[in-house]
Amino acid sequence: MDTIFINELRIETRIGIYAWEQQVAQALLLDLEIGLRGSHAAHSDNITDTIDYATVVARIRELFSGQHFSLLEHAAEAIAQMIFCEFNAPWLRITIAKVTPLPGVRRLGVTIERNAPTAA
Repeated sequence: MDTIFINELRIETRIGIYAWEQQVAQALLLDLEIGLRGSHAAHSDNITDTIDYATVVARIRELFSGQHFSLLEHAAEAIAQMIFCEFNAPWLRITIAKVTPLPGVRRLGVTIERNAPTAA
């Protein structure tokens, strides 16, 4: 399977369960791997045969500007569902991490891996 990747996408947002986290924006770093259906773009050299990463980045930024997440897990799942619904990806892996969240900790976060839901 061909994949596209986006590494170290930086998002400034309010995220967390603690009162201070809901008041102060924190930096998040996202790494995404998104599966492609086939290798059409490798042969056609046409953007319509792949997923446009710039559009994915713009949609993720919109998602975080319009919604507060308490947990990184929920944020990662929201990204996954958006990518499946809007970009028809068959598979993805998302790592989302808070940058310098605690003294002595460089990053902490979660990684999720999902297959697209199958139509019922």
